[in-house]
Amino acid sequence: MSEIRYVRGDATVPSVKGVKVIAHVCNDLGGWGKGFVLAVSRRWPEPEAAYRAWHRDRAANDFGLGAAQFVQVEPYVWVANMIGQRGMRTGSKGAPVRYEAIDTALGRLADKAAELGASVHMPRIGCGLAGGKWSRIEPLIDERLVRRGIPVTVYDHGDSA
Repeated sequence: MSEIRYVRGDATVPSVKGVKVIAHVCNDLGGWGKGFVLAVSRRWPEPEAAYRAWHRDRAANDFGLGAAQFVQVEPYVWVANMIGQRGMRTGSKGAPVRYEAIDTALGRLADKAAELGASVHMPRIGCGLAGGKWSRIEPLIDERLVRRGIPVTVYDHGDSA
């Protein structure tokens, strides 16, 4: 049984061979401008443009909690925009993370990664601006991805170890 691999570094620059999917959590408001998405946008314009179009045309598609959008940004690199956050944190309202939505989106991610024969790379999704707890998200990743044999690397920002 494999397990999640933890490394220091930037999840937008996975240093492994083969097809890679870089996964992150987005909100359900169409907002893109804080957190990990800034690192994504610095490398590729396509994921943000695709996310904004997906949100704009949401009446005609599956945009909403638990949905996942896959955007190819290089021949062997895809970005997964996963909707796992209701709104954004404002004032004293609770954390916007939605664990059930992240779980559903991870299932979609697992299907896509299996189809592509890809490894998955991500920051500690749902734990930054979304306000989630890694102790609740890690088991979801284990259940949805690792148990299906999909290699997962989680990146903690900072210098390479």
